[in-house]
Order: sequence, then structure tokens, then C-alpha cells
Amino acid sequence: MIYRDFQGLRLSLLGFGTMRLPTTAAGDVDAAETEALLDYAMTHGVNYYDTAWPYMQNQSETVVGRCLKKYPRESFYLATKFPGHMLTGDPDPAGIFEQQLEKCQVEYFDFYLLHNVYENDMDVYTDPKWGIIDYFVEQKRLGRIRHLGFSSHADIPCLTAFLERCGKDMEFCQLQLNYLDWSLQRGKEKYDLLAKYNIPVWVMEPVRGGKLATLDADSQQKLRAIRPGASDASFALRWLEGHGNIRMILSGMSTMEQVKDNIATFEKDDPVTPEEEAILLAAAEKMKNSVPCTACRYCCDGCPQGLDIPDLLHKHNQLRAGSGSTVKMQLDAVPEDKWPHACLGCGACAAVCPQKIAIPDELAAFAAQLDKLPAWVEVCRQRAEAEARERASRGR
Repeated sequence: MIYRDFQGLRLSLLGFGTMRLPTTAAGDVDAAETEALLDYAMTHGVNYYDTAWPYMQNQSETVVGRCLKKYPRESFYLATKFPGHMLTGDPDPAGIFEQQLEKCQVEYFDFYLLHNVYENDMDVYTDPKWGIIDYFVEQKRLGRIRHLGFSSHADIPCLTAFLERCGKDMEFCQLQLNYLDWSLQRGKEKYDLLAKYNIPVWVMEPVRGGKLATLDADSQQKLRAIRPGASDASFALRWLEGHGNIRMILSGMSTMEQVKDNIATFEKDDPVTPEEEAILLAAAEKMKNSVPCTACRYCCDGCPQGLDIPDLLHKHNQLRAGSGSTVKMQLDAVPEDKWPHACLGCGACAAVCPQKIAIPDELAAFAAQLDKLPAWVEVCRQRAEAEARERASRGR
């Protein structure tokens, strides 16, 4: 197992993400199968386990806590998160934190994160009225949190603003990063920004929820010619190994096959070669199916609605590549008169576009796709209902 140093701690570079645990036919977490997966990971050098309040319909923390309870507390690092991104009711950091300790059956968390700091919740996290960050800084002082950080799906301006306001209290950032999102979600710019603030990166979605685990046939053939028998997922993980500011790569494993393959990949430090990286980046370009906007912004000056057209097309490209929830979260923080639906179809933008993009058509297609997605507040409501059911099952 590869290990990386973090403030004197020896962390396995592969962390076990528990957002996609195996389930029973009834849809509950399969506790026995989950225990088998975590046991195999523990005995093969994985020492970092990541959970969160809403994962697996609020069951993840409880199941993970039970599975790890039999191991000495100092033999693993446990991380969970405060769900400030769930926009239902007033934040209750103390109440949630105490329940999480109980659910996970621990007296402290090694790593604790503000869950998904993004455009629509940054003000909640930083509002003195709620005292969220102050509360967790105090828990760190008391030893109930050993390291405090945050996860984020925010775009660059929001991420920058949060770092400027709260970066001094944050020790690490969990970021969606892989060779597709390196460009699609401005991953490189986010990675560089965090390095500027001396904040190490924890990676989530290294294989994009499975999207990078099955490449097109041509890319597979080229990669197999270099490394016969290697899985597509292993190339995605090895691509991340080559980035020095990454201290943790979280993989949401749900089968023993995935656990074994990932552990084999992390037996030794072996980043992709330049030849392999070129194949991966070319494969990523094929996945994008993107609108070829260069963000020259010629279209913006004449837009009667004042739309940020390049940003909307950028989000449209993300949605086309399967980033629906991230895009919808970000747009929920934008006034509706700046959504793609506000486009009048006048064509002033298309008339000056050097790339000859039929911009009104693209914005109309983007709007139609957005209408098929649930609002983030509705997702939060559903999660709150799941939380209530989970609490009832524990007799609270």
C-alpha cells in the first residue's frame, strides 16, 4: 500500500469512500457484505474511511461505525461531514455532531469536513448567527476533531471567496478530481488554487462514479497494448498518483472485485506515463461531446438579457458529460433571470460568435435538460425524510 504523509500521520493513499455501499433487495445497506469489504481493506493496508450524514439514506455512518468498532481505534482514521449543504431548517452543528459520534461509536473524529461548500450555502457556513465554523474549531481544540477541512463542488469564484474568508481554519479540501474534470470542471485551476493556499487535496470521484471505469474500445485497446490486464479504473487512479499535492484518493467501492483491484493498483507508487496520460486525456475529450466555446465573451456585450453565456455553455458541457447535480446546485444560487431559460432567442450572440455556435439552440437544449432535474432543495427535503426514518429506526 502507498502511504502519504499528512502532518506526521501515515495515511493510505487509497481511502474507502462509503457513499456507494452494497445494498439488499429492499434497498438498505447490506451490513454483512459491507463488513466483508471493510475487513479486506483493513487487512490490506487501507486505514482511512470516509462517511457522511446523508450517505446511503443516512445509514452509512451507523454501518461503518459498527464495522470498524472491532478494530483498535488507533488503527484507522475516520472522517465524516457536517451537512450544512442540506437546505432544510436551521443548522444545528452541536446536535448533528453529537449524533454522529453516537452513530459511529467513537469519541472523536480523525477528520471532519464541512460538507460541500458551494455557491448557495457558503453564507450559511460563514454566518456568525449559526457559528458553524467556530463550533467545529472549538471541537478541534477539545480534541473531538483532530483535523478540520471541507469538501466542495463550487466553481472558482466561490472557492476563492471561501478560502479568503476561512482558509486559515481549513487543513484540507476534498475535491472532485479526475482526468475528465481536470478540464471539464476546471479541476486544474482548483488544484492550483488550493496549492496557493497550501491546502492539500483529498480526491473524491476519481473514476467519475464509474464513468472512467469503462472507456471506449479504441482507448482500451491502446492502453491494453501498454499494460495488458490492467483495468480502466486503475489508469484513472494512477493518473492521480502523479500529483504531489494529493494526500488522499477516495474510492466509493461497492464490490469485492473493486476493492481488490483498487488495492492492487496502490501496491506501489506508479503514476501514468506521458504516453498513457495522452491516451486518457484524448479519451476524456471524446466523453465531453462539448460545445466548442472558447469564452472569448464576444456574445455577452450584445445580450439584451445580460446573460453570462460562456459560463452557461460551460455548465451545459458539464451536464452533457453527466454532472447534473453539480450544475443544478450551482445554478440554484443564480437569479432565475440569468438562467438559460431567460434567453430570448434573438440570435445577437450567434451573429458574433467566432466559433459559429448556434447559441440560442444550445441554451434552449440546456434549459430543457435542467427542467428534468430536481431542484437541490427537493433533494435536501428527500434526504431530510430519510434522516427522520433513520433516526426513528434508532429509537430517537
